[in-house]
Amino acid sequence: MKAPVELTAVERWRLLLGEAAEGSLQTGSGNGPAYGMDRALAWLYGREGSGDTLDRHGGDAPSQLSVPEWINEIHELFPKEAIERLERDAIERYGIDEVVTNPEVLERATPNPALLEAVLRTKHLMNPQVLALARQLVAKVVKELIEKLAKQVQRSFSGSRRRQQLSRQGSWNQFAARETLRRNLKNYDTERRRLIIERPMFYVNHRRTLEPWQILLLVDQSGSMVSSVIHSAVTAACLSGLPGIRTHLIAFDTEIVDLSAQVDDAVEVLMNVQLGGGTDIGKAVGYAADRIEAPRRAIVVIISDFYEGGSPHVLIDTVRSLRAQGTIVLGLAALDDKADAAYDRELAGKLVELGAHVGAMTPGQLAAWIAEKLK
Repeated sequence: MKAPVELTAVERWRLLLGEAAEGSLQTGSGNGPAYGMDRALAWLYGREGSGDTLDRHGGDAPSQLSVPEWINEIHELFPKEAIERLERDAIERYGIDEVVTNPEVLERATPNPALLEAVLRTKHLMNPQVLALARQLVAKVVKELIEKLAKQVQRSFSGSRRRQQLSRQGSWNQFAARETLRRNLKNYDTERRRLIIERPMFYVNHRRTLEPWQILLLVDQSGSMVSSVIHSAVTAACLSGLPGIRTHLIAFDTEIVDLSAQVDDAVEVLMNVQLGGGTDIGKAVGYAADRIEAPRRAIVVIISDFYEGGSPHVLIDTVRSLRAQGTIVLGLAALDDKADAAYDRELAGKLVELGAHVGAMTPGQLAAWIAEKLK
């Protein structure tokens, strides 16, 4: 559940009266939430009576928004009921159907994260034909994100190699060339300019085994967390391919959806999440706690803005129990490329007091953090 936008009485009147009240009402700088709300409303309702469904009114009004940008902006700024009304008016009243009903637009759209967010927010409005095209667009963006993140994950989990043991005996494919040269440099024949190998060295192959760990990613799927949902799905897919790690992906609002069976398919995950609704973090953490097999080899990652719609006491008690049994708990306030931190710091602070780690990380930083804990 995202934090409500706080508006002054003047700002509320400005939104109600529109651009006509600009000279009479002083609302401060043009870069706050009220400004964003006004821009989104003007983009939609400013075309009223103009006869033009594409261009908004002129003058010194805010710059033109694209449809995906407008969709993303209203989901960040307005409550759920207002969002539903705005989307319905956009489609039914003004015929702005570029993303949700027009297959030609999706076919020629350039895949990018912003458009992906808009698709995920409006996929429930799409007919089957458009939804099929939207899935292809989602797949293209996810493929690019996975390719980028997979390299960071591999680097994080490879780290510095353990020094391998050496032996005087071994097969040709175990030959340790660098170590052999180093140990036989004293036998270099300067006249014949040859190195005489007296002691060939071979690597002893030891199969590295990693004791299994459970990584449980709990993702808040309320409307304000769409970027986190996207990057959580991608991160889970990358982690699921690593040996010795069992990855769970659990989406939640007031209900819980266990997507662990699809964890290696980020596209399927994203097409099945239902953005919006309230938030019950404590319920989700309790669900994860019941699925932990080895408490000291489990990491619970809570990806949320920590605006708890359920009982904070349930969440606190559950985290306390997890920490007491040796389970690592990480709270992520953001999981996008910019790692923008906007969360309930008071509740997060209480979790830190219990021994949880709370911060804002990019997907790459999360992978590095998990890799460090698994060493």
